[in-house]
Amino acid sequence: MKKILNILWSITLIGTSTTSLVACNTPQYIEDELKTEKEKHKIDTKNQTIRDNLEWISPQEKSFNNVDNKYYYVVWRENKNVKLVITKFKNDKKVDDLIKITNINNWSLCLNKDVPYDIKDNKNIILFIVEDEKQGKIKQNNHIWQKINDDYFKSVYRWNSLDKPEPDLVLDDKDNIKVKD
Repeated sequence: MKKILNILWSITLIGTSTTSLVACNTPQYIEDELKTEKEKHKIDTKNQTIRDNLEWISPQEKSFNNVDNKYYYVVWRENKNVKLVITKFKNDKKVDDLIKITNINNWSLCLNKDVPYDIKDNKNIILFIVEDEKQGKIKQNNHIWQKINDDYFKSVYRWNSLDKPEPDLVLDDKDNIKVKD
């Protein structure tokens, strides 16, 4: 009987670990991989201040968990059939409830402490896109930055300098991110 219970416990433990790992669905980089990804996503510019202070960030860094008064650039789209846009916002408010950053064609870019539809994560602030209903209610159809292979987010950058003016970023005709001249 004891052996049977040990086998069942082992199967349960393995199943729980695997399920938790799959449910997380967040790209995780080890330190060297993250460094490589940051270099790969650097914006090509001759301006040394921009090169030193504009940093690509990954969801695993949990950048929105604390107010840092830094500017963030989110490259996103509300629909797979439309062009990408860049939204710049300052992370200067504590997120206790839904914060709509911007709205385009009834789609909102938002921050929230808990996204009840796809991820239950009360410990981390989630960046996501949600379709608004006409009555002002939020539909359950949303796109979350923390998910792997999401066609709605291209990238997120953070301006790390509080004492230098942040750059203007634009998209060229091939959806490459550039610094506006």
